[in-house]
Amino acid sequence: MKRVRCPKCDHYITFDETRYVEGQTLVFECPECHRQFGVRIGSSHLMGTRSQERQQAESQRHEEIAPTDCGTIIVVENVFHFQQTLHLEMGDNVIGRYVRGTNINKPIETVDPSVDTTHCIINVRQNRQGEFIYTLRDAPSGTGTFVGNTILHDNDRLRIENGTIITIGATTLILRAAGCDDEETTAQSRRP
Repeated sequence: MKRVRCPKCDHYITFDETRYVEGQTLVFECPECHRQFGVRIGSSHLMGTRSQERQQAESQRHEEIAPTDCGTIIVVENVFHFQQTLHLEMGDNVIGRYVRGTNINKPIETVDPSVDTTHCIINVRQNRQGEFIYTLRDAPSGTGTFVGNTILHDNDRLRIENGTIITIGATTLILRAAGCDDEETTAQSRRP
């Protein structure tokens, strides 16, 4: 299954790409805003060349500035969205629902109406020993930010660790700390 995003309202439409041949053009009508738009199956030679140029430029930029692995947030798949991985960076990581024009650095592509556009913030810093310290706070949001069964109030700051389960609206997030693998995160998140 493939997804396409409406260029007007950002609503996703899912379709089975195996039913069509490469080079075929499909026309979709967005069920939200009723805009019609076309999508071509496969990729053109020009798009492939541009993609290769972008990848080369990005790999050169990454070689110049080697980013530090500060951990990730795994967005668990549910009826509102597909699974996503948000890479954390030093400082404040503002998490919320993606809406065109919002200015947040960790958007979740979801249609979950209970997730605010600016819902919670995870601050990442290092202590003197070089260990990463993760601190969670509510943005503030309309529906609140939960860790386990505890809701964070507007002025609360909570230190979180690898495997911490965070709930924002109907969306579940799992922290994977830097240097921890997925199996360790999964095992820690299942502990009572």
